[in-house]
Amino acid sequence: MQKDLGYVRVAAAVPRMQVADTQFNTNEIIDLIHRAAEEQVEVVCFPELCVTGYTCADLFFQRQLQENALQAMERICQETKGLPLIVLAGAPLKVDNNLYNCAFIMTDGDVVGVVPKVNLPNTGEFYEKRWFTPGRQTTQKTVELWSGDVPFGPDLLFVTRRYMFGVELCEDLWSPLPPSTQLAIQGAELIFNLSSSNCVTGKHAFRRQMILQQSARVHCGYVYTSSSVGESTTDVVFSGSTYIAENGDLLAEGERFLRESHMTISEIDVDRLRTDRQRNTNFTDDHQGDYRKVYVAPLDYEEDELPMHRTFYPSPFIPVDEDAQRECFEDVLQIQTSGLAKRWEHTRAQAMIIGISGGLDSTLALLVTCLTADRLGYNRKQVIGVTMPGFGTSDRTYQNAIRLMEQLGISIQEISIRDAVMGHFEDINHDPDNHDITYENAQARERTQILMDLANKYNGLVVGTGDLSELALGWATYNGDQMSMYGVNAGVPKTLVRAVVTYCASNVFHGEVQNILLDIVATPVSPELLPTDDNGQIAQKTEDKVGPYELHDFFIYYFLRYGFTRDKIRFMAEQAFKNRFDEGDIAKWLEVFMRRFFAQQYKRSCMPDGPKVTHVSLSPRGDWRMPSDARPF
Repeated sequence: MQKDLGYVRVAAAVPRMQVADTQFNTNEIIDLIHRAAEEQVEVVCFPELCVTGYTCADLFFQRQLQENALQAMERICQETKGLPLIVLAGAPLKVDNNLYNCAFIMTDGDVVGVVPKVNLPNTGEFYEKRWFTPGRQTTQKTVELWSGDVPFGPDLLFVTRRYMFGVELCEDLWSPLPPSTQLAIQGAELIFNLSSSNCVTGKHAFRRQMILQQSARVHCGYVYTSSSVGESTTDVVFSGSTYIAENGDLLAEGERFLRESHMTISEIDVDRLRTDRQRNTNFTDDHQGDYRKVYVAPLDYEEDELPMHRTFYPSPFIPVDEDAQRECFEDVLQIQTSGLAKRWEHTRAQAMIIGISGGLDSTLALLVTCLTADRLGYNRKQVIGVTMPGFGTSDRTYQNAIRLMEQLGISIQEISIRDAVMGHFEDINHDPDNHDITYENAQARERTQILMDLANKYNGLVVGTGDLSELALGWATYNGDQMSMYGVNAGVPKTLVRAVVTYCASNVFHGEVQNILLDIVATPVSPELLPTDDNGQIAQKTEDKVGPYELHDFFIYYFLRYGFTRDKIRFMAEQAFKNRFDEGDIAKWLEVFMRRFFAQQYKRSCMPDGPKVTHVSLSPRGDWRMPSDARPF
C-alpha cells in the first residue's frame, strides 16, 4: 500500500459476541484490534453497542451493565496504547442521567471523542427510544471519562494528518437526512457507520444499495459494520454484514452469517474523493451549522507496508458485472445513434459518407450509422461506404470491409488512392520508397479529401471514425483522418470500441455480419499506411509503435477523470496489470502517453463535433480545455 498516494487502509470488524457478557466481547474486540494492527489497518470500525450486544433491551437500564460497558471501553482503550491505528467501538454511555447509544473513537491509549446516535429507530422490535436519548438533544459538549474531558456530540469531525472522517450509527443512514451528508459537506472524506441491522429477506441488497448511493452522493468512503449472529435471536437474526464503499463503488463486502470473528479490509482512495469534490462546485452549497474539529494524531506504521487489499480493474471504461456491461454497451450505441440522428436531421443531409477500412473504428462508426438510418426510417442506401485501398491495405481488411458493407445493405464505392498519392509524391518531389511520415500522411489526407468531395457531391456529411484513445495520443493525421463533419467515435476509447463491436456481433447483428465482426475484432489494430509483408499480412501494427491500448486507456481514465499523478497512475497500473506487463514496460508506455498527450493537443483543439459517451471527453468546447503548448509534468 502507498499512503503517500492517497490510500487509507480501513477495516470493518465483526467480533464474536455474547449478549451482556462485556468481558467476553471485550476479549474478542481486542483480539481483532491486534489482528488489524498486524494488517497495518489505519482505522478499524466495530459494530454498534459491540461491548454489550445490541439486543440487551431493558438490561440497558441496569447500572451494572452500564458500568461494565464503561470498564470494557477503558480496557479496550488501554489496549490501543502504542498501536498505530484508530479504533471505533460502540457502547452505552450515561451523560446527565440520559443514556446514549455511542461510538467511542480511540487511539494510542486515549479516547479522542464520543459520538451519540442521532436517529433512533421506533419499530416494534427496535424501539430504542425506550432506552436511549437521541444525540441531537444533548447540550453537552464534553463528557468526563477515565482519561479526562473528551469531546462529545454528533457534531464532531476527526482530522488526521492525511484525511478527515465522521461517524454515524445504524439508523442514521436510514433517515431522510443522514448525518453523514452534513459531515461530508463539512469536510469528512471517510464515514464510519457502527450498525446493528437485523437480517430479513431483501434487506441485504437494499442496505448495500443505500450505502453505495450515499457514498456516491457525498463523494465519500463509507465503512459499514453490523452485529454478528451472536446477538439474541428472540425475535430477529443478525448477519454480521460489512461493506466498504468508495464514491458509489463497492470495494469490499464480507461474508455474512459467520460464527467467528472476522474483518473486511480495503483501501479507500482519498485522492479520488477530493478530485470529485473539487469538480463538483455545488458540493459545499448546503453547508449548515458549525461542526467541531477534533485533531487526531495516530502513530505511524513502519515502512514495510503490506500488499493492497483492494483490486484495480484493468479496463476502467468497461463495467465488471455482465449486466452492467450490457447496459453500458447499449448506452454507447444509443448515445452515438441519437447524436448522429440529430445532426442528420438538422442538416437535412441526403447521405452519410464514411470511409471503411475493415478495422475496428470504421466498423463501429458504420454500425452506428446504419442503426441511425434505421432509427430515422431512412434507406440504408443513403449510407455510402467508401473503401480506399492504398499501399498498406491487406487482403483481410479489404475483404472484411467489402463483405460488411454488402451484408449491411449500404451503398458501396471503391476508390483506390494509389495513383493519386503517387501523383502527389511527384508533385512534392517525394521518393515513394521513402516510407516516412510524409509517405503515411499523404495517404490519410488523400482519403479525407475523397470523403469530403463525395460529401459535397451527394449533399452528405462525412462521419468520423477516430476514437478517444487516438485523440489522446494524437494518433491521427492532422487535416486527414483527424477531420470529419461529425465524429461519432470521438468519445469512445479503443478498449470500449472493441467491446461494443463484440457486443454487436453477439446481440445486435446476426448471420454473416456476426462472423465478419468477430474477425474484425481479432484483426490487429493498424492504420495500414505502410506496405504489407511478403505474405500480404499487416506489417504496421499500431500497438507496436505507441503501446498497448489497454494500458493507454487505463492511463487516460485516471489522468483525465481524476487528475492523478504519474506516480500514482503507474502504481495502479502495476497492480492492475501485474500478470500481463512488467513494471519496466508500464513505465515506458506511460512515458509515451504523457509525451504524446501533451504534444498533440493542437489536434484536439480543432476536433469536430461528436457526442460525449463516457465520463471522459476531450472536446475543447466541453470537458477538456488545455493550451497546446503546455509541457508534460
